[in-house]
Amino acid sequence: MPNNILLLSIKPEYADKILAGKKTVELRRVRTRLEAGDLVLVYVTSPQQILVASVEVERVITENLPQNKKDFWEQVKDKAGITYQDFQRYYQGASLGVAIYFNNKNVFNNPIKLTTLKKKLPAINPPQSYRYITDHEFKVITKLADKPLLKTKN
Repeated sequence: MPNNILLLSIKPEYADKILAGKKTVELRRVRTRLEAGDLVLVYVTSPQQILVASVEVERVITENLPQNKKDFWEQVKDKAGITYQDFQRYYQGASLGVAIYFNNKNVFNNPIKLTTLKKKLPAINPPQSYRYITDHEFKVITKLADKPLLKTKN
């Protein structure tokens, strides 16, 4: 089991790119505790409001902005599923850039609607950005997804 399991809120347009395999880096402005081997649960924000997949963290890079902004863009531009203009807007005024690289995408057999999730886990609220998942929450989500969230390695 990974050390950290993160529930990450992602806008529908970017979640679609993750599911299609066109986006393998998630950009953030806030540092997390994630490290290689940890797990991210992909929650698609409104209007969909569903938990659709898990991905394994390959690595995380953090850059000080704005001094390293150009280098940061060069590292993520082909994997982040975002235009340069949107990248500039997103990081405008930010002091930190975080890139979460992931692999081993695992799409759920049964995407989990927020209403279903809240029936089983009343205290869970989709985060504005992200939140860590407890072991109990992980077990409930695994059961609801009808699929192991961790891929076994041979």
